[in-house]
Amino acid sequence: MAGACCKCPVSLTVFKRSLCVTPRSPGPASRSLLSGGRLGERGVQEGCWAARPSALRTVGSYRHPVFLCFSCQESMSESLRTCYLYLNQTSRSFAAVIQALDGELRHAVCIFYLVLRALDTVEDDMTIPLEKKVPMLNDFHTYLYQANWCFTESHEKDRRVLEDFPTISLEFRNLGQAYQDVISDICHRMGVGMAEFLEKKVGSMKEWDQYCHYVAGLVGIGLSQLFSASQLEDPEVGKDTELANSMGLFLQKTNIIRDYLEDIQVARAFWPQEAWSQFACRLEDLAESDQLTSALSCLNLLVTDALRHVPDVITYLARLRNQSVFNFCAIPQVMAIATLSACYNNPQVFQGVVKIRKGQAVTLMMQATNMGAVQSIMAQYSQEMLQRVSLTDPSRDKTLFILGVIQERTLSQATLASRTAHLSPMYLSAAMILAALSWQYLSTTAGQPPGTADMQGH
Repeated sequence: MAGACCKCPVSLTVFKRSLCVTPRSPGPASRSLLSGGRLGERGVQEGCWAARPSALRTVGSYRHPVFLCFSCQESMSESLRTCYLYLNQTSRSFAAVIQALDGELRHAVCIFYLVLRALDTVEDDMTIPLEKKVPMLNDFHTYLYQANWCFTESHEKDRRVLEDFPTISLEFRNLGQAYQDVISDICHRMGVGMAEFLEKKVGSMKEWDQYCHYVAGLVGIGLSQLFSASQLEDPEVGKDTELANSMGLFLQKTNIIRDYLEDIQVARAFWPQEAWSQFACRLEDLAESDQLTSALSCLNLLVTDALRHVPDVITYLARLRNQSVFNFCAIPQVMAIATLSACYNNPQVFQGVVKIRKGQAVTLMMQATNMGAVQSIMAQYSQEMLQRVSLTDPSRDKTLFILGVIQERTLSQATLASRTAHLSPMYLSAAMILAALSWQYLSTTAGQPPGTADMQGH
């Protein structure tokens, strides 16, 4: 699999031989998209742009997934190999797509992931008093340049990334300066945002956008800037922060919408009060059977709000030129619109878990490898939602309008490329292997209770 690792001709067989998924034990959820959001590893993200993963175990304590070919592993420093070990231990499907990126970008995104995972672990640890946690979040970016800084007091499942932060920060400092600047800046801004929302509830729709920006939009912005810094993508990809922010917000909002029931069962509230207060006295009342009409109205309002980011997503993806970057970005977006379509006007959101079928997920991953295919998928699911818009839904007009915009953006091309057109055997192989990974992951976690999985990508 040359595109996934190196130009080594044996990479594909090595990659296939090393496939494995390690079961995880239950753990509390996180909401940072790249480092902990549930958007995909349990249905949407399937390894992309995700509740709390299980504890990091000590190096060598169990057989872990290895996706890089042997020659690439042997050329890496011991500390970098350890970072990839942590990546594979903390995120299963995300690990696969990161290691499918080309060149040095792969290492930069790996370190970016681990830094935000460590930051998110601090934010999620309820045993850290606020007077200690707030300064840590605000100052976390400075620890990247402190060779010996670590934190050994965490009780979170992922505490190993804090305990061995010197290894991660060392590899951060080994990155090119352009990569360091991006990661440090995003870490700083995300830490400040997390500190702000520690005791602040998501009230208005504007605050919902702000919260999603801090925990997901910044991830999209950071990734985009890394893409440009690698020179695999044009500078405009990293400079257009509005489009990059929309990429993250679409995924995060889908995550939050889908996980309504799971969140209220553990006293978490991420649906904005401005929305739900129009239909209920308390957010948890929407789960009552006699409140179904109000619940669906609130659900459809939020789905409509999330859909307004899709035109930006289409514009963003159309700018990408590198195949590995396109796959990395496109797969979670098509998973998200498929999940959003499944949630729209669906009472199951308030009664259980809405999931994409395993076969459907694998098919989407196989197909979302070119712009024509992505447009076709977006058009398909927007049409499905159009057919289910209720005549009595309060958001009907807004829903019809944004779905119409999406239809226009996806179907206005003179011809849409075949979903499998112009794909080289190398990238077809990459797509097939990523699909196999996700199938194996989905099969492993199919019987697990909510909250036991890791994300393309929350």
